Amino acid sequence: MGDPQGFLKNTSRELPKRRPVDLRLMDWKEVYEDFSTDTLRTQASRCMDCGIPFCHNGCPLGNLIPEWNDLVYKDRWRESIDRLHATNNFPEFTGRLCPAPCEASCVLGINQDPVTIKQVEVEIIDRAFDEGWVQPVYPTYLTGKTVAVVGSGPAGLAAAQQLTRAGHTVTVFERADRIGGLLRYGIPEFKMEKRHIDRRIAQMEAEGTIFRTGVNVGVDITAADLRAQFDAVVLSGGATKARDLEVPGREYGGIHQAMEFLPWANRVQLGDDVTDANGQPPITARGKKVVIIGGGDTGADCLGTSHRQGAASVHQFEIMPRPPEERADSTPWPTYPLVYRVSSAHEEGGERVFSVNTEKFTGENGIVTGLDAHEVEFKDGRFHKVEGSDFHLEADLVLLAMGFTGPEKPGLLTDLGVNLNERGNVARTDKWNTNVEGVFVAGDMGRGQSLIVWAIAEGRSAASAVDSFLMGKTALPAPITPTQMAQR
Repeated sequence: MGDPQGFLKNTSRELPKRRPVDLRLMDWKEVYEDFSTDTLRTQASRCMDCGIPFCHNGCPLGNLIPEWNDLVYKDRWRESIDRLHATNNFPEFTGRLCPAPCEASCVLGINQDPVTIKQVEVEIIDRAFDEGWVQPVYPTYLTGKTVAVVGSGPAGLAAAQQLTRAGHTVTVFERADRIGGLLRYGIPEFKMEKRHIDRRIAQMEAEGTIFRTGVNVGVDITAADLRAQFDAVVLSGGATKARDLEVPGREYGGIHQAMEFLPWANRVQLGDDVTDANGQPPITARGKKVVIIGGGDTGADCLGTSHRQGAASVHQFEIMPRPPEERADSTPWPTYPLVYRVSSAHEEGGERVFSVNTEKFTGENGIVTGLDAHEVEFKDGRFHKVEGSDFHLEADLVLLAMGFTGPEKPGLLTDLGVNLNERGNVARTDKWNTNVEGVFVAGDMGRGQSLIVWAIAEGRSAASAVDSFLMGKTALPAPITPTQMAQR
């Protein structure tokens, strides 16, 4: 601990300021202003280096948080990135996108605001890239073993990088035209600019990982061919089956899943020729009355995207009640708190509507024109309609952002013959393997919809299990089993 009294002297938690709303709505760049090094070091000094650092347990990756906080405070940046990379392959992703369960479990958070762990993390990795410290890590020898990784989201990328560094020849298959999964096409540019993915992919290619885009495994290459060509397979295709809203009028045009809407906006920012004469993608919020159904992060992504496209109005519906301003009693420290949060997109406008349920959509000439809804009350484990609360809201674009129900089954999973668990996800043992010899699973495809930090943690652990399967032992970090992860 660089300053034993740091948490006593510096009681205020500081984060970088967001750029003014009127300015950031004019572009798609990340919303935060630069953060001074002196301020960051002060924030790092607030870490108490606890005898029992609960942040370790709060972080699925087991990040060595007190160690790199101390190194940043002491201005030993080169060492700090080594400690950060020791547990996390992609801190530039988690530092921008993770909801930071580590901060929720910070001991300082018992009676003060927690340490700004996430900001320290992202500043370390950004400086490391700026200084040229992030270089390819080559295997000491090649094993002659081949591994196929299906899906290039954070779980697949983490597994691929670990296995490549262990000396295996790894091929990552991605059905989209670019690597990154939902990081590429589901996360808007204003939350994470895609250059962060590109520079990491360049490192992985230099290390020897092979990337094959535009390949739908199970269609373009059969499950049988995949198993025949590779010594092991890692399934990391995510939980991409979107939850639908099966109410009257769902068939109207103008009602789209979030993941039908968001990728088009990202493609425009990537320079793809997908716009019409007015410069708009096939699905756009420009000039429209938008209703987003779903109050989570994906809904907020749709909200910020709609603002930048020039929506006439935006309402975001959430069926759950409005969370409390302070940590709820149901989520005491060190659990992740139920609390009212305001994202950058919420700052930018729109109306958030809580405790509301959509009954049906209305439309004309096959196109949605509005929806009928009512307020709900949650009691006895279910939602009850509040009598007399019915209302109608005009809408000509409805975006469904209600999460995902599991992996897509037809094709690869069906053809492989892998077992599914009671939730419809791919079943796996504590060795990360499925019922099919040599086939492993990591990330949302086995876990169900979850956080980026869990995906990376699972990818790393699955890589260790695959290495052990191929070589009889592993020099990679010891895997955490799915059972152990479920207990964290």
